[in-house]
Amino acid sequence: MTGYILKVKDTDTKKMKLMNTGLFLHVAGFVVCCGMMLHCAADSKVHYHEFHLTESNFTRLCSTKTMLTVNESFPGPVIRVRKGDTIYVNIHNQGSYGVTIHWHGVKNPRNPWGDGPEYITQCPIPPGTNFTQEVIFTTEEGTLWWHAHSDWTRATVHGAIVVLPALGTTYPFPQPDAEEIIVLASWYKHDVMELMTESLNSGGKANLSDAFTINGQPGDLYPCSKETTYRLMVDYGKTYLLRIVNAAQNQDFFFMIAKHKFTVVGGDASYFKPLTTPYIMITPGESMDVLVTADQPLGEYYIVATPYFDGGGDNYDHSTATAIFEYRGNYTHPSTPSFPYHIPAYNDTVVASLFTNQIRSLASPEHPVDVPLDVTTRMYLVATMNMLPCPNDSCAGPDGYRLAAGLNNKTFENPKVDILQAYYWNLSGFYEPNFSDQPLHYFNFTSDDLVSNNVTVSDPGTRVKVLNYNETVEIVFQGTDVMNAAENHPIHLHGYKFYVVGRGQGIFNNVTDPKNYNLYDPPELNTIPIPKDGWATIRFKASNPGVWFMHCHYDRHMTWGMDTAFIVKSGGTAETSMKGPPAYMPPCDLESFLGSKDSMLLREDR
Repeated sequence: MTGYILKVKDTDTKKMKLMNTGLFLHVAGFVVCCGMMLHCAADSKVHYHEFHLTESNFTRLCSTKTMLTVNESFPGPVIRVRKGDTIYVNIHNQGSYGVTIHWHGVKNPRNPWGDGPEYITQCPIPPGTNFTQEVIFTTEEGTLWWHAHSDWTRATVHGAIVVLPALGTTYPFPQPDAEEIIVLASWYKHDVMELMTESLNSGGKANLSDAFTINGQPGDLYPCSKETTYRLMVDYGKTYLLRIVNAAQNQDFFFMIAKHKFTVVGGDASYFKPLTTPYIMITPGESMDVLVTADQPLGEYYIVATPYFDGGGDNYDHSTATAIFEYRGNYTHPSTPSFPYHIPAYNDTVVASLFTNQIRSLASPEHPVDVPLDVTTRMYLVATMNMLPCPNDSCAGPDGYRLAAGLNNKTFENPKVDILQAYYWNLSGFYEPNFSDQPLHYFNFTSDDLVSNNVTVSDPGTRVKVLNYNETVEIVFQGTDVMNAAENHPIHLHGYKFYVVGRGQGIFNNVTDPKNYNLYDPPELNTIPIPKDGWATIRFKASNPGVWFMHCHYDRHMTWGMDTAFIVKSGGTAETSMKGPPAYMPPCDLESFLGSKDSMLLREDR
């Protein structure tokens, strides 16, 4: 066997365990899985699922392509659980490159081994093999989702998770008559992985999608799509709970239904104070629960997902996805469904911020908030678009540089062995525990002339932040206009929910802005949009030991390096300590789609 793990100098049993190549471990994993299945039969709170990753043919926009999906479905299968359940998902990779699966928004306490981001908590699952993940649900209640967390595979490998209230409890709002899942996604005519390779090899801008989809279908406004437009059938007078997931690669959306209003009641598997609105703004990574009542005259009404884009240094797919909200009954069906009259402008930052700023936690006795008040660790993270030098200025970015991104001017690179295993087995050389709490240099972050190399060229590396167990953390995210590329950034933190205690425009003022923090009923989320040329503050308690990724949920920014990871140390008891690894982990001698020699994401030999 050859591979990067063989370069590790440690020759004791730790190295042997990390390789995970022995027959004994495969057998042990099989026995564990069998035991899990027997347990499933005895305990209804444990569920077992089989995910088969295969290449399948799909036809959209007048052409057919082959793409990787789970169980030959796009979007993929829905996972349904109750609060407090546990699932085991056996992932069979029958594709042609390594893949991982992430359980977005599930805290998975003490169990980062089941979280899924490649080179953070595991190496990719090699083609022709399988890997079983344990996913533990605790406080989550509402809508979440799962998706591939390797390269850009998320474009076609994703699906919703429904977390129902625990038995004996109910929703904190009137029981809806029915529920419907709405998954928003991107569609590319060409192979997404080839597009990614082209983009990263050139160092230039990412390719735009060719369409957006609602439950896998682009809708009436695209060619060859009208016959397959998704239709949500409704009965007059009934109320429907829409569980909405934005699985798009790089696009925020305004989402609405013509002539109907929403009542937003939750998001990211947390409950909100009811908010009545004609639209929502939802970023990649976010999920929202909204109620809509079929209270209009019998007819057909367009459901619309239209882009929200406030960026200046990039472009976006200008198209709009549609579905149809169709009433059952005896009436003359219109030739064209009603279209929303007042769609916000694509760049209406005021309308987008107005919606986001109105969201509040329910903060009821049954669903209380617990905002950390005594902060022990403060971080100020500056989100920037950056550049990295290329040999002979040969890349497609400005001045022959490669486009990159970063936090505090540090561009994250994937290691060759995942950080979790390197941390657990105490292997050196794969990450540095010195991620900075502050930017190295302070400047006018929202100025429109930030184009000089001292602010645009970033420092690549694999740097992580180490936290002691139960530290209370406050992070201020600061948006910037470096390279004239200011835009909204949806930041996602694995393994945690956090409270969004403040948001604002301009440069954060650490004297005056904290006076306006909402410590009474801030929303508890796992993904937060950082406003263009603005800031947002989150707080959480580091009570989930393990290794947890934090990144921008625009895939282009994540692959360019707007990421870091937290190592949260174990507490002093078994109940506050990270679990040990499963019997089998995917080996780190096989690469994901790109391979370390071709990927700017993976560290070069030092």
